[in-house]
Amino acid sequence: MNAATVPARGVVELDGTDLPAFCPNPKMPLWSSHPRVYLEVTRGEPAQCPYCSTVYRLAPDAVVHAGH
Repeated sequence: MNAATVPARGVVELDGTDLPAFCPNPKMPLWSSHPRVYLEVTRGEPAQCPYCSTVYRLAPDAVVHAGH
């Protein structure tokens, strides 16, 4: 993903404890809420929310357990 495709909200880096990934995330303000959607985030492949365009990706040092 190049810089031109990153939305204004930026990129949210996730750790293995943040999985399953969903948007809106708990740190987003209430006024920006939309229906919760679960996102398929895999190592090397970010996922983008279809509602608000926030991009989620795994942090480089994220430890992902087999169930996620």
